Amino acid sequence: MAASSRLLLIPLLLFFSGVFSFPLDQKKTDTTTCGYQSCHSTKADMLNVHLVPHTHDDVGWLKTVDQYFYGDRNNIQHAGVQYILDSVVDQLLKNPDRRFIYVETAFFYRWWKQQSSSMQQTVTQLVNEGRLEFVNGGWCMSDEATTHYSAVIDQMTEGLRFLNETFGVCGRPRVAWHIDPFGHAREHASIFAQMGYDGLFLGRLDYQDRSRRMKEKEQELLWRASDSLTPPMADLFTGILPNGYNPPEGFCWDQLCTDAPIRDDPDLEDYNVEDVVLRFLHAANSQALVYKTNHIIMTMGSDFQYENANLWYKNLDKLIRYVNAQQTNGSNVNVLYSTPSCYLQELHRANLTWPLKEDDFFPYADNAHDFWTGYFTSRPALKRYERISNSNLQTCNQLEVLGGPTSRKGHFGKGDSQTLRRAMAVAQHHDAVSGTEKQHVANDYARKLANGWQHCQVLVSNSLASLSGSSAERTYCDSLNISVCPLTESSKKFSVSVYNPLAQTVTWPVRLPVNRTAFRVTDAKGRSVDSQVVPVSRATQGVRRNRGFAMNELVFQVQAPPLGYSMYSVSVVQDQPPPSPPEHSVPTEIQNKYLKATFDPDTGLLSSLSNLETKQTIKLSQNFYWYNASDGNNKESGQPSGAYIFRPNSSTPNIISKTATVESFQTSVVQEVRQWFAPWVSQVVRLYADSKALELEWTVGPLPISDEQGKEVITRLDTNIQTSQFFYTDSNGREVLQRKKDFRPTWQLKQTEPIAGNYYPINSRAFIKDDVDQLTVVTDRSQGGSSIQNGSLEIMLHRRLLHDDYRGVGEPLDEASEIFPEGLVVRGRLLLSLDRPASAADTHRPLAQEVVFQPLLTFTDGELTPNTQLEFSGLQAALPPAVHLLTFSQWDDESVLLRLEHQFQSWESKLYSHPVTVNLKKLFSTLDVLGVSELNLSANQWKDEMKRFDWTPQKEETPTLKKFEDPSVWEVTLRPMEIRTFLLRVDRR
Repeated sequence: MAASSRLLLIPLLLFFSGVFSFPLDQKKTDTTTCGYQSCHSTKADMLNVHLVPHTHDDVGWLKTVDQYFYGDRNNIQHAGVQYILDSVVDQLLKNPDRRFIYVETAFFYRWWKQQSSSMQQTVTQLVNEGRLEFVNGGWCMSDEATTHYSAVIDQMTEGLRFLNETFGVCGRPRVAWHIDPFGHAREHASIFAQMGYDGLFLGRLDYQDRSRRMKEKEQELLWRASDSLTPPMADLFTGILPNGYNPPEGFCWDQLCTDAPIRDDPDLEDYNVEDVVLRFLHAANSQALVYKTNHIIMTMGSDFQYENANLWYKNLDKLIRYVNAQQTNGSNVNVLYSTPSCYLQELHRANLTWPLKEDDFFPYADNAHDFWTGYFTSRPALKRYERISNSNLQTCNQLEVLGGPTSRKGHFGKGDSQTLRRAMAVAQHHDAVSGTEKQHVANDYARKLANGWQHCQVLVSNSLASLSGSSAERTYCDSLNISVCPLTESSKKFSVSVYNPLAQTVTWPVRLPVNRTAFRVTDAKGRSVDSQVVPVSRATQGVRRNRGFAMNELVFQVQAPPLGYSMYSVSVVQDQPPPSPPEHSVPTEIQNKYLKATFDPDTGLLSSLSNLETKQTIKLSQNFYWYNASDGNNKESGQPSGAYIFRPNSSTPNIISKTATVESFQTSVVQEVRQWFAPWVSQVVRLYADSKALELEWTVGPLPISDEQGKEVITRLDTNIQTSQFFYTDSNGREVLQRKKDFRPTWQLKQTEPIAGNYYPINSRAFIKDDVDQLTVVTDRSQGGSSIQNGSLEIMLHRRLLHDDYRGVGEPLDEASEIFPEGLVVRGRLLLSLDRPASAADTHRPLAQEVVFQPLLTFTDGELTPNTQLEFSGLQAALPPAVHLLTFSQWDDESVLLRLEHQFQSWESKLYSHPVTVNLKKLFSTLDVLGVSELNLSANQWKDEMKRFDWTPQKEETPTLKKFEDPSVWEVTLRPMEIRTFLLRVDRR
């Protein structure tokens, strides 16, 4: 499609007059030879060795992002990214044959801003000539186990947009490069495929898997990353690198390496060219034995290398020259400077068939007792804060659009969404939300998120003031989970604005700290809302310490319209006696119209769960346990548990208590059973009046270590569901994968760690089922979990360890804070639903989205002005249940980025696993859509111009991607699991 017709129904005059400028910069000069055109020629009758100079620059790990960029605190780790880029550019200019790839846009963006215009022109020329090539291109190289797909797409979009707008087509990466994440998620591969990448290269996979693949020459494969999207839409060629991402042994020439340089003066006593050539030929030929083609790749670089790029390039120039000189003596090895995309092009040209993979690469182990499954849970408080920040960012993005220009500069000052967007992008790094960084770095990630939210708060206040017509000051209470909000604790009259970022109406429970005993709550239409006052629990008083002093909580349920807000008024009425004290006996049951939970009167524990609509009942016992973390001092292995590694010293966890001390409340709004298992473990089992899920609010910590034992705390749900060793977990919050105990789909597993070797990442939900019953657990953050026993599901909640696990962090995972110097206390929620397997997704899919994209509450003190608009929806009508509005954000002054997602897999719902059509013209209530054009998933390429390599799997014929036509210009159809991305030109009504 020609550029002038790219946005439908926009008069051509707008383009020629310059009113509308394309956000996708396609600039490409006549001298451009980037991408596949820039690759050096290879030799068909030889073994071609592709040398890839690269640096792996963690966006925070042992040092903060800022410290890494500037080269600060080199006493921790010698690393300075700004010097790496300075040095590499200087060395690339000295030899046009040289190549370099760069990955982390967060660092490159910062460096680019500091360069002179002449240096920027020089770098642009290097990019245009393919000498400096970007791979991956996201703001960071994200973790794959603990990230939510929405945040991954956002951070990739952030990085790729900068590259696109700065360098045009030559800045667009063709290869995904995830060389360091600790295991690989199928959903990530699906995302990369839909973003237009031709291939993906990995550095890490399980040692048993690698061994088998080396023997069978299956280290390069075709990954079918979706069971719902029609191939090859989510097919991605995947290559496993030979040395992780390091050089072959003996060929590291960075300033911190100890390998001998190439000494090529024959007059010197230590001349070593023959030795280097011989060793290199041996390394190349050995590597070729475990790959399929006459092309192999060698990563020449590692963590924060090339700060003095002259050392590397001087020796690589010599290596290429001397090894290739041996061709005159009969050598069949040809060495060249290359990039991952040039190597990939040669694999594509080989026109071979490739083994097909349909599962994922979890869990990852690098040795028999070294399973990297602890980080699925490490730093649970940071993992929750990242998830809340993601929800806040989506709200901020949406209100920036809905509120218009005044949202960025309005009554409350200047606000922006970019600060939080980039803080969130940094938080996706594989040593950030993963929890595998030093403590001071984790603190810095949290500080950046908090700073970003402060910027967004101004924007949100401006937008809500514009939409509601009220300029009353808004208060944000970010500690409601521990019952802290000074405004509600002291005010006699206030309003609560509930903003819902989802595209469907949401019912949500509100719990506000108060010091009065009777309130009147009214909704936006003036109707009275049932509310109750309950005392703040002892557990909450303990965890909040001196941050708040409310004695009670006001509890009521609200409804918020799609992509909009609703305001509720709260006022004190004549004080009444304090709420009834809790019952100290174990209740027989709690129930609403959907669910019933029963309790064992002798233990105080849950004993069963019933779905009253479907007339299902299962036995359900839930308790808390802890694994004793290995200190590495045993016969089998010296490997201890740490930030990365989970290694219990026994397969039987220690029960914290066989009974719970119980008190309970039963009101018309909520029923609660408060359980105490130990001074450091408590829980509230909670059922709201209109909820289809049973809530388990757990509070764990400080984990005691006076016994000098590290502890890994789990909760376990034991049922009578006949699981036959199967259980199910989500992949980055999207598609669900089947798991089986002690089993891997692609190789014969020799299980060496019966607990850690069966743990998988749970990003938003997990479930167990048989033919009759399905119990689903929705989590409020990423956690690790498993089904060790039939009918059982366990989830790790908190970890406190006394030893480092020797993976580089250099400190134990022993979190504390100013508020909790004796050890961190963590609070979270699990939501349990019981359904028939055929319809369970109808409940847990939307429930998981509600937890991830939760409503935002803001508060105003006193009376609302009479002309305040108390309710607003940005949509003309709620979207169908199968459709999730994934992205709604301002792109430029006239354009909005919209992503619509079908959130059901093709097999999981009789009601919703069908195509759905949405009319973009009739979508928004306050915006007229004037033009629309479809982009790829990462919004850096027009959808109809996205061309990818075709690959052939060994096992089966790949069906041709089914072409379909949308019903009309404005009506778009979503198939199961499909995400469609649009750039809309809009006008305000």
